[in-house]
Amino acid sequence: MSERMIDHIGGETGLRALVEDFYDFIETLPEGETLRKLHLRGHGLDHVRVEQFNFMSGFLGGRRYYEEKHGHMNLRLMHAHIPISQQDAEDWLTCMDHALAKNGLGGPEIDKMRAILRRICMMLVNDLAAWGLPADISVHTD
Repeated sequence: MSERMIDHIGGETGLRALVEDFYDFIETLPEGETLRKLHLRGHGLDHVRVEQFNFMSGFLGGRRYYEEKHGHMNLRLMHAHIPISQQDAEDWLTCMDHALAKNGLGGPEIDKMRAILRRICMMLVNDLAAWGLPADISVHTD
């Protein structure tokens, strides 16, 4: 039986530390400034710390707390109302890299996780103005 990714980061205890450190970096690093502002327009950072843990647990192969609570784990749906630029995605990844390093997480499995997170972050980029497109056009992804 293959080990789940959540096990590579220390189970729920390791994930909680990773998420807390990640949001500490969001709150303190210059790269976190825009992300911090986006979260403060929503439910705030305390709320997102809980929801990030809930989502990441299921995403990494642990208990699917987010799905149990919200009925889905659709990242595009979760972020559709938020303008996300490529720079926002890069800043998110930078803050996550700092959190991974702080928690001493590295090696091939963590590199694989980083690559997956990068693909997901870039998939969530939806700021049409950043692509030179009019912000008022409809985009259907069906």
